[in-house]
Amino acid sequence: MKQEELQAIASQLKHPSGEKGIEMGNMMNETNINMTKHSILNLNISNENTILELGHGNAGHVEFLFEQAEKLKYYGLEMSELMFQEARQINRNFVSQKQAFFSLYDGKSIPFEDELFDKIFTVNTIYFWQKPEELLSEIYRVLKPNGTFCLTFAEEDFMKKLPFTQFEFELYSTEKVQELIKKSDFKIVYTETQTEQVKSKTGELVERAFTTIVLEK
Repeated sequence: MKQEELQAIASQLKHPSGEKGIEMGNMMNETNINMTKHSILNLNISNENTILELGHGNAGHVEFLFEQAEKLKYYGLEMSELMFQEARQINRNFVSQKQAFFSLYDGKSIPFEDELFDKIFTVNTIYFWQKPEELLSEIYRVLKPNGTFCLTFAEEDFMKKLPFTQFEFELYSTEKVQELIKKSDFKIVYTETQTEQVKSKTGELVERAFTTIVLEK
């Protein structure tokens, strides 16, 4: 693939847009579903929890989240206008029942009041955080005391084999993420790395190592 094509893939992964963006949203939902479910299960959701997700993509997984407990409220933040629209369409029943709320944001400041959420999670977004320390402190701010934050990402060793990650991506190993967290007020409760088989962008099966870090306020 040419550099321009690789750059275009990286750009779509960061911020899906146009006709290609819907395709990319579907593909991301499919390839990330195992990581996303793993992150959701590690939140230990209880009845009446208020939950925030950063960078939900097309949010095809929200139905799974609502199966975890009763009387939940889900808030999703997204930088891509297209993914915001797709998520609202796919989850229109939850939106109309005032269970799911989707908003656009700038990827830096979280447009919610302090201590609003019981649980927060994000999957495969850390590579695009412009100011990681500041975003972590924003997540800490909107989380309730003793609240849980799940951070899930694919390991640097896997990601650096993908040719498009040379553009737009900041890659992370578990150690690098733990160093970042040490600069915040969060406590690390649990770290788990798993390996799964996923289809690559070119269609073959590859082994992907991903990590979920569970944090507490």
